[in-house]
Amino acid sequence: QVQLVESGGGLVQPGGSLRLSCAASGFMFSTYAMKWYRQAPGKERELVAGISSGGGSTDYADSVKGRFTISRDNAKNTVYLQMNSLKPEDTAVYYCNARVLYDRWGQGTQVTVSS
Repeated sequence: QVQLVESGGGLVQPGGSLRLSCAASGFMFSTYAMKWYRQAPGKERELVAGISSGGGSTDYADSVKGRFTISRDNAKNTVYLQMNSLKPEDTAVYYCNARVLYDRWGQGTQVTVSS
């Protein structure tokens, strides 16, 4: 079955960095685009970044452009989100997503940016 497992979240001070990972299984990872979403308390889930199946094309929400980088390793069935210059408003649960027949989600990983 399709499984997405996020990791790498935590508590970080403003200006700090974190790298999130999402390990995928149960589908042909290298043929699917992958996305990262986030959901802050009381807010709707929002798209943060996306990457094409081969990794050659990426897209970002305006709020994270220049600070976040999405990448993938198809040999490891893993997608990453490198987050730099973190701000308190980046605090959220971060989810990876794959549309395999329908939207699939991991359990999420909490990112808290606070001094």
